[in-house]
Amino acid sequence: MAIAVGQRASVSVVVADADTAIQAGSGDVPVLATPRLLALAEAATVAAISPQLPSGMTSVGTSASLEHRRASLVGAEVVVEAELTEVDGRRLVFSFIAREDGPPGPDGDDGGDRVVGAGTVERVVVDREVFLARAAAGHRR
Repeated sequence: MAIAVGQRASVSVVVADADTAIQAGSGDVPVLATPRLLALAEAATVAAISPQLPSGMTSVGTSASLEHRRASLVGAEVVVEAELTEVDGRRLVFSFIAREDGPPGPDGDDGGDRVVGAGTVERVVVDREVFLARAAAGHRR
């Protein structure tokens, strides 16, 4: 595999009603849901390595740690950047940071680059067909 430490990718989203805690069932406020932030982080990790994976291979998430530090309102643009920080055989560890670039806030900040959240995601590289066959076999039990 040509997967090496340092590979990076980013994904962005303009927070919509569908991205909120209300819609995710993780709260009752119209701000970016923590599960949605985690999904964006995972998407960035996938984007960082997908071009380097051999045909028939994929990666699956196995562990995540997330600190959601700041609320992002509907209409805010959130960018999540992931970097591969460790390769241990098929196990891959990424760090990620989510930022929002926004107008000055009522709390006196000047807008600009605000950290929304950060954390780590672990993934394992697997053969897609073998993984799906094992998942199906386990489901039939």
